[in-house]
Amino acid sequence: MKKGEIYEGIIETVEFPNKGKVQVEGKTVVVKNGIPGQKVRFMINKKKGTRLEGRLLEVLDKSPLEVREPVCSIFPACGGCMYQTMSYEEQLNMKAAQVKKLIDEAVIRGGQVDTEGKPDYIFEGIKGSPQEFAYRNKMEFSFGDKYKDGPLSLGLHKKGSTYDVLNACDCKLVHEDMTKILTCILEYCREEGFSYYHKMQHTGFLRHLLLRRGNTTGEILVNLVTTSEIETDFAELQKRLLALPLEGKIVGFLHIINNSLSDVVRSDETRILYGQDYFYEEILGLKFKITPFSFFQPNSYGAEVLYKTAREYIGDTKEMTVFDLYSGTGTISQIMASVAKEVIGVEIVEEAVKAAGENAHLNGIENCRFIAGDVLKVLDDIQEKPDFIILDPPRDGIHPKALPKIIDYGVDKLVYISCKPTSLARDLEMFLGRGYQVEKVCCVDQFCQTVHVETVCLLQRK
Repeated sequence: MKKGEIYEGIIETVEFPNKGKVQVEGKTVVVKNGIPGQKVRFMINKKKGTRLEGRLLEVLDKSPLEVREPVCSIFPACGGCMYQTMSYEEQLNMKAAQVKKLIDEAVIRGGQVDTEGKPDYIFEGIKGSPQEFAYRNKMEFSFGDKYKDGPLSLGLHKKGSTYDVLNACDCKLVHEDMTKILTCILEYCREEGFSYYHKMQHTGFLRHLLLRRGNTTGEILVNLVTTSEIETDFAELQKRLLALPLEGKIVGFLHIINNSLSDVVRSDETRILYGQDYFYEEILGLKFKITPFSFFQPNSYGAEVLYKTAREYIGDTKEMTVFDLYSGTGTISQIMASVAKEVIGVEIVEEAVKAAGENAHLNGIENCRFIAGDVLKVLDDIQEKPDFIILDPPRDGIHPKALPKIIDYGVDKLVYISCKPTSLARDLEMFLGRGYQVEKVCCVDQFCQTVHVETVCLLQRK
């Protein structure tokens, strides 16, 4: 097989996150963005030794698992959803199998096997999101065009494309309030003739639309991100937005200036055009104040399932000092505070730490404190010793130099919450090599229709 050659085959399995395996001429080719059982045409685009990767060109025949019609107009071109034509039950089954395979391989490599050489831990399957659609409380939409020099679009990137942006006026991952706001802003910007920011030329005005909506409160924060190329107060747009017939309520409209050369959503200057720069969300009886860029689980309904599972795995922490590493806005810390002596959260994003402190005060919690800094460095300076550790790192997992420091505390048990099971599987190898064993694992699906899944893992010191 050579690069550029085109083949056909059936996707037999899909490994996390979306690596379809196709057998052709006795060789295995990885083809991303497919569903098990699909017959596909693909082009070989990477070849390294015996490893082959193909780029999906066309789905020739549907998979038997595709039992539903698409629910939005831009599937499957959009990169936001992958599996919406599968039943939700089959999505869950596939994700659970993907995670179990990764953890099985990790514990076998770590020598945690029974008398028959099989992985020796409890896999508790997967828990689904209480709401399959309209679950996202945060969405970043991009301005651009669907094709070169086409009309202004606002939505999500075309699958596999850095530049093409598809209009997401009927995206079903978000509440209808969000799509109404998106449509209103797109129409206004087209009328005004605003240009979008061109990443190569570094010219243009419109960059992103960041929408956040409390699933439980209905409070909405509208954040329009532009360059400083044009000076405008968006008074007419504000009028139109506030007149929209929404189920929830817009509590803040912000104009965020971002002149960064890179394609990131960030603020050089934030102007509050209406209302406030925060909204509230509630999880497990606690109230959280959320600002434009503070981290919060994007599926509040699924987050409740995730945190209930984590709390069950954590068990009794009475009179214990608990470290919540990579604590974000302190959600887990505050959920644990009622059953612990003290909870200490460590988070590198200063805005998130500030929000965590405010949220603890808001909820009347006095035995939580939060430290701003890199876990790798903070662990060298912190005086307290933990009795229990909760880990909830970003997608890339725990820094390899921080991992030994965490293990050196020698706590009897710890809980690792992972949003990328491949990172978890990699980190488990060091835990297993340093005297821990995997007790049990459970998946929680917070990202229905997508390739992503959360995993909760309980580790016990031997």
